[in-house]
Amino acid sequence: MDTKKVWFITGASKGLGLSLVNQLLKAGQYVVATSRNIDDLIKVTNSDSENFLPLAVDLKNDKEVEKAISQAVKKFNRIDVVINNAGYGIGGSIEELNDEETRASFDVNVFGTLNVIRNVMPYLRAQKSGHIINISSIAGFTGATGWAVYSASKAAVIGLSEVLAEDVKSFGIKVTVVAPGAFRTNFLKPDSLTLPQNTISEYEEVRNSHARYLKMDGEQIGDPEKAAAAMIAIVAMPEPPLHLLLGNDAYQRANAKIQSLEKEFKQWETITNATSFTN
Repeated sequence: MDTKKVWFITGASKGLGLSLVNQLLKAGQYVVATSRNIDDLIKVTNSDSENFLPLAVDLKNDKEVEKAISQAVKKFNRIDVVINNAGYGIGGSIEELNDEETRASFDVNVFGTLNVIRNVMPYLRAQKSGHIINISSIAGFTGATGWAVYSASKAAVIGLSEVLAEDVKSFGIKVTVVAPGAFRTNFLKPDSLTLPQNTISEYEEVRNSHARYLKMDGEQIGDPEKAAAAMIAIVAMPEPPLHLLLGNDAYQRANAKIQSLEKEFKQWETITNATSFTN
């Protein structure tokens, strides 16, 4: 990249977040990276560069997020790009996942993202520039059996990003929501994936779905280094996309969903249009 920017990246100790951090540091960019454990960040990046600020942050804690963003601005004077990457997978039917498990997922995948956006916006508004990139999932656009809560949390990220883009465009701030497919990260490993503690035997298709996904671990078609490079590339664009699919599998699934919706909407058009007042 031609100009140096200050990047604030959550969930930076593994997966796409770690790929982003390493590529950006190599390119000489300024990087603020957050994780629940600062030792993890320091260990995996192996960087003591003045361009790098690792921070331990619990994204569920609004005060911790506020402090982290303040530290970032204090060190680098600004924040140019925010990448809300932190999140984890959760499988199971709605009936199998209890209230605590479900809320914990939304606390990280949705409310953690909201906490970052809420606290960074005053700085972005003041400088009248910035780019917020929220990492959703293709599951947020078209879900799969056995992943209802995860799909719901990622659909929320898509919805909030779309409206956020409208709300902040007059301030010169851009928004992109990224929907990756299956990438060869640690997403399917126990530290990034939660399955229900109390399963119900009748949900055979849910168990089968989980087994298929877990079998993919280490064989996903997506290259996280290429995904990171793609996200870095769109930041340099004068008009970056609002929606960005990553991976051929995501592209295929999204288009199949669009075709299915068009067919279903057309099928029920008569009933849909019959609900208006008539003169």
